[in-house]
Amino acid sequence: MSGRMVACRSFISALGVAASCGIAAAQSAPPPPAVSVTPVVSRQVTETVDYIGRITAIEKVDIVARVPGFIEERNFTEGQEVKTGDLLFRIEQATYKAAVDQARATLAKAKATEVNAKLQFERGKELVRNQNIPQATVDQRAADEAAAHAGVMEAQAALEQAEINLGYTEIRSPIDGRIGLAILTKGNLVQPSSGRLATIVSHDPIYVIFPVSQRNLLDHYRRRADDADKSTPVTVRIKLPNSTVYPHPAVANFLDVQVDPTTDTVAVRATVPNPEHLLIPGGVVGVSVERGAPKSALTVPQAAVLLDQAGRYVLVVDADKKVEQRRVTTGAEQGRNIVVTEGLKEGEQVIVEGIQKVRPGQVVTATVVPGI
Repeated sequence: MSGRMVACRSFISALGVAASCGIAAAQSAPPPPAVSVTPVVSRQVTETVDYIGRITAIEKVDIVARVPGFIEERNFTEGQEVKTGDLLFRIEQATYKAAVDQARATLAKAKATEVNAKLQFERGKELVRNQNIPQATVDQRAADEAAAHAGVMEAQAALEQAEINLGYTEIRSPIDGRIGLAILTKGNLVQPSSGRLATIVSHDPIYVIFPVSQRNLLDHYRRRADDADKSTPVTVRIKLPNSTVYPHPAVANFLDVQVDPTTDTVAVRATVPNPEHLLIPGGVVGVSVERGAPKSALTVPQAAVLLDQAGRYVLVVDADKKVEQRRVTTGAEQGRNIVVTEGLKEGEQVIVEGIQKVRPGQVVTATVVPGI
């Protein structure tokens, strides 16, 4: 075999090895990572300021005994709804009924004494005209009639007091609301010094009270001065402890008359409907106060916004399917979205899923998901 043929065969063999290496390299290269992206969208957004508030009952009453005695009845189930006038407790009444009967008898006796004193005075006035009795006797009879009348008034007051005490043996609800735990039960001796027997709180509507800094308050006054309709109420939204937004808006209706010197804040109170009884007095909730009319703003899902030492950023997928890190300035949260005031344009694609798998400059396979 000639040297020329050996050289040709060696060249062809080298080409085959190179081709097989290229194919193997192509087969071993990983595919671009898959991510989910969503477009930056423009929405009508109302600027809000967030606070921490506490739920407070509009009406709260501690039920106490006003007369001493043993509890004969308890006519409610703990936690139930009660109406104004509903009977809650009954204290034994026998002693108080007897006191009423005695007071009535005393009043009847006093009236009889008054009638007799009046008759004696009238007779005395006739007798003194004929000089059958001295004037001093007539004067005494006049005083006796006045004393008898005073006795009637005293007996009448005693009867009214006895009837009032008898009425106090029936403890009734002074408000509509829900009644709590019964501190004392049937058979216990109670008196005014025993303290509360139960507590009733109203639930619908209900208050939310939250502190506002003087700076925010002055800013509100400035905005209100620029508002053509200065009578528009301030709308308040409540965020429940499980991060859901309460469905019923509240309306602010009271601003405290002085600043708390320990916090430099002013208490604001808003009234909110509570038909489902989701808001419980004493609970802590988030409060968002709407500031002004809705405005157009760019929003992205909160899942797309990341944070490092330099601040907030998002990962954008450009037209060449490459990842770009973009610094952004964010605004108020809007449910699952967040307002972006700087750094993005409407329609740009931001990564919401698969962020941990990519880095800036990397080519990715992007799947578009609709905006939340």
